[in-house]
Amino acid sequence: MDQPSSAVRTVNITVTNGYDLKGFKGDTPVTFVRAEFNQAVLGDSSKITVSPEGTAKYNFTCNIDLNPDGGVTVDDLAHKPLFLTVTEVLPREKKQKDEKTLTLGQAVVDLLPLLEGEESFETTVPLHPVQGSPLETTLPGSKPCSLDVKVFVTEPLLTPAQVAASNLLKVTLEAAYSVPESFMPVGPQQNYMVGLQVPSVGEKDYSMIFKNGNLKLGGEREPVPRPKKWPIANILAPGANNIPDEFIVGGPYEEEEGELNHPEDRELRNQAECLKKRIVWDLESRCFLHPSAVASFQKRIADCRLWPVEITRVPLIVVPKAKPGKLEKIEDENQLSFHGVAYVNMVPLLYPGVKRIRGAFHVYPYLDGTVFEKTKCLFSLFRDTGHHLVHNNKAGGLNSPLSKPLSKNLKEERTGKDKDIDGRPRLGELQAPSIKSQSSDTPLESEAPLSHNLEGQQYVEAGTYIVLEIQLDKALVPKRMPEELARRVKDMIPPRPPLTRRTGGAQKAVSDYHSQIKSISRAILNEYHRMFGKHRPKEESDIDNETMEEQKCQLNYELNCSGKYFAFKEQLKHAVVKIVREKYLKTTAFESQEELQTFISELYVFLVDQMHVALNQAMPEDAPSSTSTIQTSSEQLRLFAFEAEVDEKFEMAAVYYEERLVREPQNLENWLDYGSFCLLTEDNIKAQECFRKALSLNESHVHSLLLCGVLAVLLENYEQAEIFFEDATCLEPTNVVAWTLLGLFYEIQNNDIRMEMAFHEAFKQLQARTLQTKLKSTATVQNIEEGVKTEPSFGPWGITQESSTAIKSEGQTGIRPRTSHPLSPRPTVELHPQPQGPNTALSSLDEFLEESSKAQSDSQEPIITVQPLESSLTQKSSNALLKELTSKKETSKCQDSSAFFSPTHQAIPQPPVTIFMETIRFLMKVNAVQFVHRVLAHELLCPQGGPSCEYYLVLAQTHLLKKDFAKTEEYLQQAAQMDYLNPNVWGVKGHLYFLSGNHAEAKECYERTVSFVVDASEMHFIFLRLGHIYLEEKEYDNAKRTYMQACKRSPSCLTWLGLGIACYRLEELTEAEDALSEANALNNCNAEVWAYLALVCLKVGRQLEAEQAYKYTVKLKLKDQALLEEIHSVQEMVGFGNPSF
Repeated sequence: MDQPSSAVRTVNITVTNGYDLKGFKGDTPVTFVRAEFNQAVLGDSSKITVSPEGTAKYNFTCNIDLNPDGGVTVDDLAHKPLFLTVTEVLPREKKQKDEKTLTLGQAVVDLLPLLEGEESFETTVPLHPVQGSPLETTLPGSKPCSLDVKVFVTEPLLTPAQVAASNLLKVTLEAAYSVPESFMPVGPQQNYMVGLQVPSVGEKDYSMIFKNGNLKLGGEREPVPRPKKWPIANILAPGANNIPDEFIVGGPYEEEEGELNHPEDRELRNQAECLKKRIVWDLESRCFLHPSAVASFQKRIADCRLWPVEITRVPLIVVPKAKPGKLEKIEDENQLSFHGVAYVNMVPLLYPGVKRIRGAFHVYPYLDGTVFEKTKCLFSLFRDTGHHLVHNNKAGGLNSPLSKPLSKNLKEERTGKDKDIDGRPRLGELQAPSIKSQSSDTPLESEAPLSHNLEGQQYVEAGTYIVLEIQLDKALVPKRMPEELARRVKDMIPPRPPLTRRTGGAQKAVSDYHSQIKSISRAILNEYHRMFGKHRPKEESDIDNETMEEQKCQLNYELNCSGKYFAFKEQLKHAVVKIVREKYLKTTAFESQEELQTFISELYVFLVDQMHVALNQAMPEDAPSSTSTIQTSSEQLRLFAFEAEVDEKFEMAAVYYEERLVREPQNLENWLDYGSFCLLTEDNIKAQECFRKALSLNESHVHSLLLCGVLAVLLENYEQAEIFFEDATCLEPTNVVAWTLLGLFYEIQNNDIRMEMAFHEAFKQLQARTLQTKLKSTATVQNIEEGVKTEPSFGPWGITQESSTAIKSEGQTGIRPRTSHPLSPRPTVELHPQPQGPNTALSSLDEFLEESSKAQSDSQEPIITVQPLESSLTQKSSNALLKELTSKKETSKCQDSSAFFSPTHQAIPQPPVTIFMETIRFLMKVNAVQFVHRVLAHELLCPQGGPSCEYYLVLAQTHLLKKDFAKTEEYLQQAAQMDYLNPNVWGVKGHLYFLSGNHAEAKECYERTVSFVVDASEMHFIFLRLGHIYLEEKEYDNAKRTYMQACKRSPSCLTWLGLGIACYRLEELTEAEDALSEANALNNCNAEVWAYLALVCLKVGRQLEAEQAYKYTVKLKLKDQALLEEIHSVQEMVGFGNPSF
């Protein structure tokens, strides 16, 4: 590996003090400290007598010389610790020539902080006792033995730029589970080894070897957390094997990155990790990557996604002092056995922000052809490049558990300095290019490729897998922080806070006008009382018109003569001027007299209307009694817009959506719905404006971010799309759709690695949610057993809930005839049937309305009551239904938003099978059909997906939108073959036949859909169209029953209209009038409603109302000529109803 500098640098280590020391002989032993690094002794301290308190002041300093050209390098500091051994010097006995020493303990100092840019650090390291040391016995409450150590360099080993660009690789080998049965803990000792190679600079590779695995029998799970260990032999104190502050903590299988992380693998993992044999290492090996090595490491992952991790078994060779020939013979006979390989997918390390992968990986037999095909690796670490590792695998060797303890003879200790202390060959000795680049396609001639590996096949038969962890200090691909993404979104779409209400605006001008009108009216009323006196209401009704006209003339004369009339005009003048300026924004002169007259006429009408409003507020006791008016709810408008949208009346649908925006401009749901409508009409620019407006209202709304991203992709603004999708995944990391859409975006960008990352994360989140759903399934089963029928409902935008409404309901509420739609002309008519007796029984419609009111009593949306057209039409209706219902509650509530549904919602939603199908449902809901086909391709190829009923159903719906009836029918046939009892299939098939004009087939499909126990997702339109077919075929009883169900589930103008038509054709005029009044209340711009109201009024003999209804029928331009001719025929028959006669 390359070095930051060619100069020799020195690392200074000072051991200052030792604490709580004890010796074998006496309370004040004589001790010294020996420092060792890289299997070389750095020096011994002077012999210090320990104080009675156990303290020793060593003040011992030693050095490590770093020479990049040879010897100790910067890389060695990453994976080799400094050992400090405390030894007691025993007193000399008589006739004893040499001093005797006994080792008390050993401490380990990790020098890694020097590679993090630090110039010095101080630490207190524990002194781990060796076996039999007096330090093993500690009194309760006493402190453990420790050493104070200072480490410093004259200048940093790495510059800040090198620290930022470099990285540290840590590989932790935990264990191999479910090993072959032929592995026995008794018999000849075996060395179980695992190795992998890490790319360095150029063609050199850095080998990591994990030796001396501990074969264990099954019976219990390995404890967690447990410490990680140094991959180094000859550590005297058992506690010094543990790396400080490094632990194996495990984790859920589902969160791993390996191969056995699926729910179906849980039982296999539990059995293998509890009951079966395993080989345990728990070793962590490190590799410091300089900046150039980081680039090489990253490139190798991109070129070779799978990296081989080899595993083998080598017998331990006990070599006594023997002849050289004997030693050579044993080496020839020593061969690798049980040579296997695990393929580790390293690609997740190229995901943004990922620094760690951990998982279980199957072990397969090592076969050259298979390994080369998967990893482009030409050489085996153990067989081809590491043959001398086997020769070094002797009892007493580097990594053998039978290694001889370090002696004080320095010459003996330096005999192995040419080899790495942890058993790894030094760079230069073991540097064969084991993982070639893809440009090298042919193996070396000297290689003898293996065609079979019977011993390695036992790994597959036993189901062996290894668990390892690969961790980097810094992510190879940095991830954008959520703060940065939020800032960039804010830069693109600045938040738009609601404007502050102006105190001097149009509303205040109108309010001031009302105040002046009330003041003047009170003054005129006082003048009238002064002149003519006060009269009781009964006396006022007795005054004839002539007297009233005479009093009016006298009052006008008095006001003009006294100057009060002029004073009233001046009093009102300022308020009118404010209305002109604030309401109509007129501040300049008119260009023509025509324009002036037009404006004056418009202003006059407005002022008169507002005068009546003010007078009604000022004198409520004199105002005619009227039913309160409640506007149509936002959810009702949404349903009306959806009805118009399905009927392809896009202009009317746009009016409803815009009405919602006008009412609640700060409601982002309204903007999202309108944007989805614009997507349907392929107005992408306007859809983008709507979605961005919604996002400006709430920058943390995930669905708004996703839709902005979808529109950015459709408009080819890919940089913005990436920002939107990434921000959505940061705000809601568990959102499956967000991750899937991000993966689809990366697919468009041909970024395969990030695409895999996003899809993998989406799948993992879907798995986690599926497990949570299973835990809640018990409650759902209980609800079904109780007989509660569920229907889809809409909570916050994009979130479906379930409400139980069809069977269980509480309370009662009245339903009164309702009034005009806010978008329609103001005049409405209240129809009055002929009086009936008080004992008249409720009709079937009355009973239905009462039942419906009970089911809707828990709702929150108020319905609209009728406002009479003229004061002469204020008499109370004698309809038995109205008498019954108005005697209950004062107001009725509209059915909950659960009655309004979307074309892609399931009545009983099923958990999505794949991440792609869930994304398809989301895209279909928002009409992003252009994106759907790309996702359908993934669903078809997905291992968990493939052709399914829902897959073909979505294809059919997309082609139905294009009016491609042949393709739609083909896909519906395939969907029906896969799930013949799916109500959605029959519902969409009914829509297909209805739109293609085959009403007979459509009727059969709709009837089949209605007969299912489980509702389809489009029941509203199924009822509407089935009722329409019944009316065409004159099956009026069936039509009435069908429309009644529609009114009960989701009342709208069209459902009440259909019910009114059916009742009219059955000659049930009272019920027809009630239903048509409901339809008129919801939408009084529907010409057909006015037409049937005119027919009802003609049949019951109410001339004035019949003429008014006919007037609005003509004004709204009824297109049904047959119905218009029917009205003319009835008018001729009864002799009234058309004022133009």
